[in-house]
Amino acid sequence: MTDPLDDVLRRKILVELQRNGRLTNQELAERVGASPSPVWRRVRDMEESGVIRRYAALLDPEAVGIGECVFAQVTIEKHNREMYQNFERVVGSLPEVLECYALTGDADF
Repeated sequence: MTDPLDDVLRRKILVELQRNGRLTNQELAERVGASPSPVWRRVRDMEESGVIRRYAALLDPEAVGIGECVFAQVTIEKHNREMYQNFERVVGSLPEVLECYALTGDADF
């Protein structure tokens, strides 16, 4: 498969699927201005190659009772494998924490 961003149709497909991943192939084809067959082939190719990893629902935080979204910086006192693993284990057990990233700079996470 070629680079998906080198193909104008692939780029249009990706934009539309990010807006609404539940579009039918016919609806998607209409929105990108192409016939259904090449659209279906490109979507299938991007799914099989991992460009499209999965489809997900974007929730309204207020509708599900999450009033705030917080980004916190965390610094670990001692920098060793055990401390990092312990931190990741504890944070991973918290249902309120949706994502956690290791960082460079002043903060560790």
